[in-house]
Amino acid sequence: MVAVRHSTVQAGRPVVSSSVATVAEAIDDLDPVAELATPQGTRLAMPEGVDATRVHPGYLVTFLLLHALAALAVLPWLFSWVGVASLFAGIFLFGTLAITIGYHRLLAHRSFRTPKWFERTLATLAMCAGQETPARWVAWHRVHHLHSDHREDPHTPFVSFLWSHVNWLVYENRGNLRTFALFDRYARDILRDPYYLWIERIPLASCVAFVAHAVLIGLVGGAAFVACYGPTTEALRLTLSLMVWGVALRTVCVWHITWSVNSLTHLFGYRNFETPDNSRNNWLVALITSGEGWHNNHHADPASASAQVRWWEIDINFAIIRLFERLGLASHIVPPRHLREQLRTRTAEGR
Repeated sequence: MVAVRHSTVQAGRPVVSSSVATVAEAIDDLDPVAELATPQGTRLAMPEGVDATRVHPGYLVTFLLLHALAALAVLPWLFSWVGVASLFAGIFLFGTLAITIGYHRLLAHRSFRTPKWFERTLATLAMCAGQETPARWVAWHRVHHLHSDHREDPHTPFVSFLWSHVNWLVYENRGNLRTFALFDRYARDILRDPYYLWIERIPLASCVAFVAHAVLIGLVGGAAFVACYGPTTEALRLTLSLMVWGVALRTVCVWHITWSVNSLTHLFGYRNFETPDNSRNNWLVALITSGEGWHNNHHADPASASAQVRWWEIDINFAIIRLFERLGLASHIVPPRHLREQLRTRTAEGR
């Protein structure tokens, strides 16, 4: 059993009380490997088990369909300020809160805790973003950290930019990437939760969640527009606008925002730390992901709830986590490594 370091707040910043190690640190040290950084410019083969002659039909059809529907946003008849508002609200809810904070910092790295009901809510919303189930997403992300920018990395851009951005999902993989054994090895803490285990047993669970949430948005939005305008063409137009802007286009935007962390932040930017990978700090990705673009900082200290190192590397996601703490929705926040090391030093000196 891994002991947990409890987090409090003193003088405006989180500190931790004495213990052996955080759950987050234990997860990030899972199956450590002694790999040297892959030299920049290296061209790697696709991971073992990938069949470059076959595509995964489910992913390919879904990606093409949603992109085609999102393209309808260029039609003037489907433009509405309700649609635009739903786009940005949806990116924040399903992208920032559900994916970057919920899936990434909460579930994948355990850099803070929330009440179980809130954690499960974020995870459910993440599936409504058209991304994978909690155990799959977390397992794949942890494998990425373990073998970052080596052939075993599921989505290193050292194969190609498109590979890291989307093709790693599109091509058929006959290896263990989509096996329950891999999920159990790298996301066992996730599967220990009965809710997440139940999700894994549902065929096409993420697809079911996405379709259900899209239908719900359409029904609620359509009913509201009919109540305001009656059964008119305007009510129909606004409903379709909501579906195109608030569901299809929003989903595609969240996809590319998420994928940009896999691709752009391992190719372009600067480095604060010499990590055994090619992770980079990219201000553009940091802007569109509310802080995930400080990726080299994150790879240097995956357990930390904050990706900020320099004063101007603003991490909005961490600010949201701190807001959750004030609202009683977050606790046990893992601070940056230098604060954890200060605590160890004070503890060793008996202070």
